[in-house]
Amino acid sequence: MSPDTALELKDVSASYGRFRALSRVSLRVASGSALSLIGPNGAGKSTIARVATGLVPVTAGRVLVQGVDVTGWPPYRIARLGVAHLPEGRSIFASLNIEDNLLLAFGRGAGRRQMRAAIDRAYEEFPRLKARRWQIAGTLSGGEQRMLALAKVLAVPPALLVVDELSLGLAPRVVGEVMEILRLIRESGTALLMIEQQVQRAAMVSDDVAVLRKGEVVWTGPIAELTAPGRDHGLVIPATTTG
Repeated sequence: MSPDTALELKDVSASYGRFRALSRVSLRVASGSALSLIGPNGAGKSTIARVATGLVPVTAGRVLVQGVDVTGWPPYRIARLGVAHLPEGRSIFASLNIEDNLLLAFGRGAGRRQMRAAIDRAYEEFPRLKARRWQIAGTLSGGEQRMLALAKVLAVPPALLVVDELSLGLAPRVVGEVMEILRLIRESGTALLMIEQQVQRAAMVSDDVAVLRKGEVVWTGPIAELTAPGRDHGLVIPATTTG
């Protein structure tokens, strides 16, 4: 594995009990690039995200992060290599205000000065959150809650950010804002592994796409090949797919 690779899965299989969720999946995310996972419900996209972050153990194959074989590692050890995971959903404490959400996210293992610096960086990146810092998080709009979830993991930019359906349920205008944030994150040097509903949305950020069906990768390549007129390879994914 070359040093310019943020994540690589080699012939990875994974199961939930007797149900095989992934079968010999291989894919690579180059450092500073973005790869989107596309496929119907139950295809294995979220399982790949959980395998990459150690939440689901593999039954076969290898997982490498930043050149390190992390197969079998617990999530906290993988996180220490610079891997952050935004799972499906909003990943916030709805009953707390924005400031307290950030205090909880940044306070573990950090001194007062470090914590304040991290919160200030979050507000610099997300000025809309600063303007609402005392607002209860559960009363924010869907887009603002996604921004708060991003802010909680990006005060110290990770080497790899795994994002599961960040745009799900958002209005088109807000989707554009969220995707622009992800694009800027990617341009700052963070690699992205994204799960998206729609190829068109994924194309706003990603270079490449991996199409999954029934736990297997059935096609990989530049995302432009799926979005170009007349070049869908029969792999166009309905806008309603999730999971």
